[in-house]
Amino acid sequence: MILATMVMFGAALLINELLFKQLEFAEGINWIYLPAGVRLLATLLFAEAGAIGLLAVSWLYCFLILFPHEPVRAFAGGILASAAPYLVYLGARRWLDLQGSLANLAAWQVLACAVAYSFASPLLHHIWFALYEGRGHLLGSFAVMALGDLAGTVILLFFTKWVMRLSTPRT
Repeated sequence: MILATMVMFGAALLINELLFKQLEFAEGINWIYLPAGVRLLATLLFAEAGAIGLLAVSWLYCFLILFPHEPVRAFAGGILASAAPYLVYLGARRWLDLQGSLANLAAWQVLACAVAYSFASPLLHHIWFALYEGRGHLLGSFAVMALGDLAGTVILLFFTKWVMRLSTPRT
């Protein structure tokens, strides 16, 4: 599950870079961010194993590509990127009775998880930006990150549902 998460997340990062690089608002903040969907899906499906896989790839991506000369920012970025979907997973287990798969969740509950994640991730990142990096005027980048995470998550969830429908034999 850890390896599957790493492969899916790495592929989503690459696909996002190829398809949506021109839609980048600021470094690491995109108007459409497909990896957000993998973050949520991996943690909802694989729990801690998903979070560990996300952390490993996030650290690799942050240390080697996004912030190679900023080790503290790269370290924190990996933790923030994997903590937010894991916190949503914990909330889904508690309040939505999430089980080993998403089968017991209605579509509105999965969408609620997507919205919660799309708020939680930018919130954690922007708290870091404000407290550690001393940035101000963060409302615009927060809004773009939230919208980009939500767009990427919804796109990925619908794509996953479509693939599952295609792979299910018709009777």
